[in-house]
Amino acid sequence: MSNSLYDAERRILVCNDDGIFAPGIRALAEVAAEFGQVDIIAPDRQQSAVGHAITVSDPLRVTSFQINSRMEGQAVNGTPADCVKLGHDKLMQKKPDLVLSGINHGSNAGINIIYSGTVSAATEATILGYPAIAVSCMEFSESADLSGAQEAARRAVRYVLQNGLPAGVTLNVNAPGGPLKGLRWAKQANSRYVEEFEGRVDPHNKPYFWITGRLEILDKGEDLDLNLLKKGFGTITPIQYDLTAHSFYGKQGSELE
Repeated sequence: MSNSLYDAERRILVCNDDGIFAPGIRALAEVAAEFGQVDIIAPDRQQSAVGHAITVSDPLRVTSFQINSRMEGQAVNGTPADCVKLGHDKLMQKKPDLVLSGINHGSNAGINIIYSGTVSAATEATILGYPAIAVSCMEFSESADLSGAQEAARRAVRYVLQNGLPAGVTLNVNAPGGPLKGLRWAKQANSRYVEEFEGRVDPHNKPYFWITGRLEILDKGEDLDLNLLKKGFGTITPIQYDLTAHSFYGKQGSELE
């Protein structure tokens, strides 16, 4: 099927936090290829929940891989944000026109945005001045049906190519597994994890812990990402890296005495 938005001159950087061999990045690269030429630059291993970390104490090394019969990629021994920075500065022959991050295996809605390497890669692209979209699927299984997340990504890309994005804004897209029921604009739900630390003892009689817990939604609303996802809809949330509490700041004077 022809795509009127395809442009052979358009370069699209695709990255993730699940690693270069994760099924999700291949699925997202397939969508990206409908709109332009694709560069895949991703971590060489699992980097989930590393947030916006960057590597400052070790050298970054790059290895080229044949991902499958149709896709090549470059793997970096660093974080998702490292991949975007290095791709932008050294690895891409042409600067990207668009950056896509994902498809993550697991939701990045609600408070997960803060922890997510997938979202942070897209946010790093926004900081560098590129339009960027993070895409996640609620299903963790590597055999999950990513077709709905692909369609959500496709719609988000079309929107960005046709409308652009304001400076400093990133789109965060989430979808359930399976076919897409619909894609709704949503606000980030106020949520947090209620952690539990499962204590164990290793063979050397040393204690260690596994972090577990459950996600708690702290507010209600039909337009919240986590609530819409529970109802089977995909969500698209505009986010920003400006962390200033503007409503509070606006009530303060110029100096604290």
